[in-house]
Amino acid sequence: MFKQISRGLRSILYAAGCAMFLQAGAWAQTITTNTDSFSPASKPAHEIFGLAIFALAITGGIFVVVAAAMFYAVIRYRRRKDDDGSEPPQIFGSVQIEIAWTVIPIIIVVVLFLTSARLIFAIKDAPRPKSALNITVVGHQFWWEIRYPGLGIITANEIHVPVSTKADPQPTYIKLLSADVVHSFWVPQLAGKTDAIPNHVNETWIEPTHTGIYKGQCSQFCGAEHAKMLLRVYVDTPAQFEAWVKQQQQPAVEDPAVAAGREVFMHNACMNCHEIRGTEATGRFGPDLTHVASRDTLASGSVMNNPANLRQWIENPDYFKPGVLMPAMHLSSQQLDQVTAYLDTLH
Repeated sequence: MFKQISRGLRSILYAAGCAMFLQAGAWAQTITTNTDSFSPASKPAHEIFGLAIFALAITGGIFVVVAAAMFYAVIRYRRRKDDDGSEPPQIFGSVQIEIAWTVIPIIIVVVLFLTSARLIFAIKDAPRPKSALNITVVGHQFWWEIRYPGLGIITANEIHVPVSTKADPQPTYIKLLSADVVHSFWVPQLAGKTDAIPNHVNETWIEPTHTGIYKGQCSQFCGAEHAKMLLRVYVDTPAQFEAWVKQQQQPAVEDPAVAAGREVFMHNACMNCHEIRGTEATGRFGPDLTHVASRDTLASGSVMNNPANLRQWIENPDYFKPGVLMPAMHLSSQQLDQVTAYLDTLH
């Protein structure tokens, strides 16, 4: 019997090893998300971090007091060799102790409640300056649509905002929507998580004080590919942000060298799901691809954007993102090369 069990275990381990080996190529190219809420870089995140430390200090103090009392009782009243086994004197009821262990927890809860409520309303009701940037973020299964209504820009999975300084405050106000199920927008270093709910508008805001790239993700389980519904926030200098806006406002550039790839894209179902401004592709089901080559990542932040990954993504989206809603188009090798070359020119 033990030999049979051993053979069974070996078979299971062998099968698991083969599966891991086959997926190693995809895993090696995926991007891990390092989100750190203990390194705030935005005004709302700093306030949330302060509240978290305050609550941690109070609960940590409670833990130390309770653990010390328990440790003392265990040592002080442990059973000794000379104990005669008789029950020690019993004390039933103490008004002072009962008042203390009732009033003190109530005071702690009230303090934490009032502190949390004050912070929630301070963030929610913060005045919106005229210089604020307004964007709309729409959660889809499983990617983020980013709209800049005042600038005429639509992109996906990568948000660009200007840095905010004391001399020139530049907060970004975000309107959150959902195209299907409940999602949750969360960039830990910039703000607390806020749900994106179907048929309901939620709002949040960020005010980054340092340039850089800040990673986030959907923090509400929304389906099979929830874990790979990532996003990035690029905090640019004013000059960098202005240059990015000018680039994104341009229509797709026609390059005669990749005309064959454009024809492949336009004569397949790609144009029914994706939009490329300046062309007949006007689909809205998938991300806008007008400037897809300018993005650092593919598949909602899952893999780096380069020609090899782009070709593999078009050929078989399940390779990087099992369960993704984008279908494989079953293109020939030549067509894959052509459409990849075309999309790689859309900067």
